[in-house]
Amino acid sequence: MWYQKIIQIFKIKDLRKKILFVLLVLALFRLMANVPMPGMEPENLRRFFERFQMFGLLNVLTGGALDRFSIIMLGLGPYITAVIMLQLLTMIFPQLEKMYKEEGEAGRRKFEQYGRILTVPLALVQGYAMIILLQRPPDPVISPPLSLFHLLISLLTITAGTVFLMWLGELISEKGIGNGVSLLIFAGIISDFPSNIKQILITWDPARIPSYVIFLGMSLLIIAAVVLITEARRNIPISYAKRVRGTKVYGGVSTYLPMNMNPAGVIPIIFALSVLLFPSMIVGFFVGSGGWIGQAAKTVTVFLQSPWINGILYFLLVVLFTYFYTAVTFNPKTISQNLQKMGGFIPGIRPGESTTKFIHYILNRVLLLGALFLGSIAVMPSIVGGATGVTVFSFLVGGTSLLIVVSVVLETMRQINAQLQMRDYETF
Repeated sequence: MWYQKIIQIFKIKDLRKKILFVLLVLALFRLMANVPMPGMEPENLRRFFERFQMFGLLNVLTGGALDRFSIIMLGLGPYITAVIMLQLLTMIFPQLEKMYKEEGEAGRRKFEQYGRILTVPLALVQGYAMIILLQRPPDPVISPPLSLFHLLISLLTITAGTVFLMWLGELISEKGIGNGVSLLIFAGIISDFPSNIKQILITWDPARIPSYVIFLGMSLLIIAAVVLITEARRNIPISYAKRVRGTKVYGGVSTYLPMNMNPAGVIPIIFALSVLLFPSMIVGFFVGSGGWIGQAAKTVTVFLQSPWINGILYFLLVVLFTYFYTAVTFNPKTISQNLQKMGGFIPGIRPGESTTKFIHYILNRVLLLGALFLGSIAVMPSIVGGATGVTVFSFLVGGTSLLIVVSVVLETMRQINAQLQMRDYETF
């Protein structure tokens, strides 16, 4: 039973210490998310999020730190952006690709170090853009505008908050259990759960019970579908030829190459959000301007704020970036070469170019379903909210939040089960 497993977890001293350490770090993260920066107008901040609804999606990923204008308002966004940029640069710079893919653990550590270094200037740029945007009329969130000295202090504080979060994430990965960055984002997402329950109770209307029942049913179906797709794999059979060295025989075994239905994870959604937010932020600088520039900026803003336009663009970008990111991180030719070097082959397929084409063919078929599902999940909150009129618990019905929650829970459960099984084997 599940409660017996929980008791077993806390009976093991080493595992108990890891879990308590993770809980302590998450509590510190939530404390920082509620420490606000000075000079903020709460009512104007609420109006800002009403005008720019796309920033609400970023606010979910920061655990509400953005709408509280806290010292960690950027969350881990700059660090994630830095890692994504470096992974894309591997397509342009062969030396960077060699370090990331061929130099083993030492190369990966150096690659991660570059990501940490790049995080600092990205945090400064993103922090500056956010502060300037929040100072613009009408209804400036930061009033009066910051002086140069206070602007520098605010930028240093925001950047330090991001770097500190990055360090906490690495501490969890090193000394705790699970992926630190994912767990911090997970904690930020579920932190709104109590306030959502409170909102339901405050606005409770017996006449809307059918809507709540439909919403709950759709939520359960979507969560089940996300778990199914996240765990779905297409297994390609692999056989290894027998090799005789001296008196020993190696190989002669059969295994499989697992190919995930969604190999890109939530990265395509983050890419799509960045592309959609970029023109909104740029246009936001010119909305208050006069003349044709201000009028053009206002027209573009109205166009981008249209639910239909926004939803269609969001869906198409997610599908596009799913293919793009998979092409960056998954190379059928490299897999084919590695199989050939180790004496492996796909039954019925010749090694070399034929194996590469076969893996590429299977990948495209699997990826089509994964990309369409990911795009559907990304726009699902708007669809379900429009169908039922219920907008709370948005992370239950789709988008980046749900994928992160499901992925983190499944991965953490796997790691805990692995720890328990390892100790069972030691006892045996």
